[in-house]
Amino acid sequence: MSVCLGIDIGTSGTKALAIRANGNILAEASAGYPCHHPKPLWSEQDPEDWWKATVKVVRAAVKQAKLKPADVVAIGLSGQMHGSVFLDKKNNVIRPALLWNDQRTAVECEEIERRAGGRRKLIKMVANPALTGFTAPKILWLRNNEPRNFERTAKVLLPKDEIRRRLTGECATDVSDASGMLLLDVVKRTWSKKLLSKLELDPELFATCYESEEVTGKLTKEVARKLGLTTNCVVVGGAGDCAAGAVGNGIVKKGLLSTSIGTSGVVFAHSDQPQFDPQGRLHTFCHAVRGKWHMMGVTLNAGGALGWFRDALCPNVEFDKLTKEAKATSAGAEGLQFLPYLSGERTPHLDPLARGALIGLALKHNRGHVTRAILEGVTFSLRDSLAIMQELGVPVKQIRASGGGSKSPFWRQLQADVFGKPVTAMVADEGPAYGVALLAAVGAGWFKNIREACESSVKSSAVTKPILKHRKLYDAKFPVYQGLYRALRDEFPKL
Repeated sequence: MSVCLGIDIGTSGTKALAIRANGNILAEASAGYPCHHPKPLWSEQDPEDWWKATVKVVRAAVKQAKLKPADVVAIGLSGQMHGSVFLDKKNNVIRPALLWNDQRTAVECEEIERRAGGRRKLIKMVANPALTGFTAPKILWLRNNEPRNFERTAKVLLPKDEIRRRLTGECATDVSDASGMLLLDVVKRTWSKKLLSKLELDPELFATCYESEEVTGKLTKEVARKLGLTTNCVVVGGAGDCAAGAVGNGIVKKGLLSTSIGTSGVVFAHSDQPQFDPQGRLHTFCHAVRGKWHMMGVTLNAGGALGWFRDALCPNVEFDKLTKEAKATSAGAEGLQFLPYLSGERTPHLDPLARGALIGLALKHNRGHVTRAILEGVTFSLRDSLAIMQELGVPVKQIRASGGGSKSPFWRQLQADVFGKPVTAMVADEGPAYGVALLAAVGAGWFKNIREACESSVKSSAVTKPILKHRKLYDAKFPVYQGLYRALRDEFPKL
């Protein structure tokens, strides 16, 4: 029996799943780890935690599926994007990794744009503006604030690529994940020598770039023995978690768009050609589909906003109960609105100092109102991205919902109502791990390309249509939601 594994190194934990050639899932396992916040706006993790979790979940999936060592022929890797792992010449981790939601680098973003000759010239070089979450500002932060650690740095790897290095001994990445470092010429799909020169960064700091289905190496003897596999098992390029999740939902051709609600929220559209938002509100990255691109809007707190509310204010209440209370509350939460900017915001504001807010509170409001306002606010933040895409002429023939939010019929209905468009659920929404398992299947020769793999394996299920009266209500409330940020924007820095 031939099997491919998909491994996703997420922010809250690592997941592995095993698939057969027909795309059916044989086994899956997950393991969690902490995220550290040593200072306000800082977010870090220990790469050793990722590695321990990877070993644990691979061994668990192999055991669960009762696989022989030679059964696993290929592995695909996905992971949280933008994180920075700093390695010395002996491949020792120098300090904890700075994560995608770390906001300490506002000064470095200004430095990057200044060195590039302004935001427009930067976007022309690497298709995107400088954002605090991206990798390049983190590298400059290390140089500016921890010069001794910077001097020791021989390689800078993304989270999934640190796991690849431990699996294969190779320093490699893929073009979709590398796009989010702000150092890749996204059009040419290679490192931007021009920007690296302007930032005075040595190209040798960075891994070799591959397409997502290309083989980047094989398991080392030591690792194969540790995982219960063989050295014939290849590891393909894989993808950043957003592109991997999109592949897992079949977003591999023009007209398809996905919304993903996990810790963050993502609106993702396939593109046959590189398309750009001149204002830099949307990201333009290489897709995990060879020779293709995608546009993406990201809100930093989606499911994370609901998780914050539950953990901080009602820790003993199940999410299902909160959702049930929200559903029992009328659409619009009786005038209560929520801004989900708990750790700044990307799309459309590019504002690390933005903050969350509940606006319109009255004595009549209860927990159900607050929960509904949070869910509506997060969905409005996704509509911000959808609205920009439509403004730029991106075709939207079908919206596919994925992530934890897609598992809730209520939240799917809310998306349909807020977007004013039908929302399609998938038969199996297994996230980024499934997407990179399919990429591994292409690398193993099971399919000629990822589009063929998705057509064979990815199936849609229920379609949720908007409720007319709710759609009209949200059409009226959306401009109010947008106006609240504009009204508060100048006050956030004072806080």
